[in-house]
Amino acid sequence: MKKNNCYRYPKTQREKIEGKRHYVFDQEKLPSVTTILDATQSEEKRESLRAWREKMGEENAARIVDESAARGTAMHKILEKYVLGEGYLDETSVGKQAHNMALQVIQSGLNNVTEFYGTECTLYYPGLYAGQTDLVGIHKGQDAIIDFKQTNKPKRREWIDDYFMQLSAYAMAHNILFDTQITKGVVMMCSKDNYYQEFIVEGEEFKKYAHNFLRRVDEYYKSRSEEIR
Repeated sequence: MKKNNCYRYPKTQREKIEGKRHYVFDQEKLPSVTTILDATQSEEKRESLRAWREKMGEENAARIVDESAARGTAMHKILEKYVLGEGYLDETSVGKQAHNMALQVIQSGLNNVTEFYGTECTLYYPGLYAGQTDLVGIHKGQDAIIDFKQTNKPKRREWIDDYFMQLSAYAMAHNILFDTQITKGVVMMCSKDNYYQEFIVEGEEFKKYAHNFLRRVDEYYKSRSEEIR
């Protein structure tokens, strides 16, 4: 996989505001894509999460979340270093598990990426939102936004609408910043049991998720303005 340096991705600082991630650009503080999605979750989704925590017990639920986050962080690090052609070894138990997961992503997913523009790319839509995508590159001949995801168990497509909105949000920001026409997003996902899944959103479906995300942005700012009153 070769590097193409045609885009200069902005550098930024992260800041927590009321416990939520924001990005700072020239004194402008923009909420992250995940901050917006979390704040505008449906009540049904919130209730489902509450029910899961109650079923598992708070202590056990917290442990599962922490372990998942550690695996995800380790897997992302390994994949980033692989794309950049840099060696990286994590001998911890979490690191070894993440290495096996990353190997599945490399063999089944990244082998279809022939060229990349950047890793851990910070993107922002002026005045609205910001975020960081794992990879921007050419996937099966098309420019695409690519995100790596770890999961405790395999997912169904209908369960990951937020991931698709995330990808569309990053693509819209990229298109605004660099005058590109990216309309493809790829989720490369591996479970802790090394089961690889790939989900692609493009074309009319991509437009639907882009529209849905912008509705969530509008909802987010409306709720914020009502809180200030």
